[in-house]
Amino acid sequence: MQEKIPAWVGDSLTPVDKLKVHRKGLRHKAVSIFVFDGENVLIQRRATGKYHSGGLWANTCCTHPKWGEASVDCAVRRLREELGISGLYPAFTDRIEYRADVGGGLIEHEVVDIYLAYAKPDTTITTNPDEVSEVRWIGLYDLAAEVKRHPERFTRWLVIYLTEHMDRIFGGVLRS
Repeated sequence: MQEKIPAWVGDSLTPVDKLKVHRKGLRHKAVSIFVFDGENVLIQRRATGKYHSGGLWANTCCTHPKWGEASVDCAVRRLREELGISGLYPAFTDRIEYRADVGGGLIEHEVVDIYLAYAKPDTTITTNPDEVSEVRWIGLYDLAAEVKRHPERFTRWLVIYLTEHMDRIFGGVLRS
């Protein structure tokens, strides 16, 4: 894989190969973005060829910042690379840490910067087939109910976000 991401080795943040990070379950930085259109959130089904969690539904997009890359820059980059979305300005909403087995001997132990963004009327979506197999808009409460009924259809992190941290992440959206 040879992509270096920021991970903690002992107490030091260090550039470590992404696959090694997940094999060893090292604590590492991540970014998750949720794009809204009114009360609906855009979710994606991960491409089946992804190195883990392929074919599962996830939030709008998520990734690991490159070594030395600011989280907000990473969020903007991945919206463009995964979904062809540009011109949105994600706003930081929270930081959440979780640890989860994602199968295949891989562990996500992420310190995630969560961003929200709002689609513009002219927002177009052009999915990258190496990253995304399909997208759909769904009401946030409907998504939470679907995750509760069928967690096996969703990535571990989306299940964690919606079952353990929904108010923290979406409190402002829910009160709007």
